[in-house]
Amino acid sequence: MSIDPRAALSALTTALEEHLVAASARRGEEDPIVEATFLGIIDAFEAYEEALFDAFDEVTPLVIYGEDDDFDEADADENDDAAQDSNDELEPLSD
Repeated sequence: MSIDPRAALSALTTALEEHLVAASARRGEEDPIVEATFLGIIDAFEAYEEALFDAFDEVTPLVIYGEDDDFDEADADENDDAAQDSNDELEPLSD
């Protein structure tokens, strides 16, 4: 049974707000509340993405990177370089 996309979006928004509250009250580097709310965002996002796809055959442009992904600093540097190159190609606006 599918979840209503609006309800899933509401749960995602709530998860993000809870993480903000936890992060602002962090008690050390490995605060278990921050960790729990971090994981809550992942769960809520995955539920929203599934509900969105089930209802509208649509996805978001967002991706969750985690320990199992191959994302690393080299990938980030390549993306930054590509973004800078595309910005360099823009011409300034004239008055």
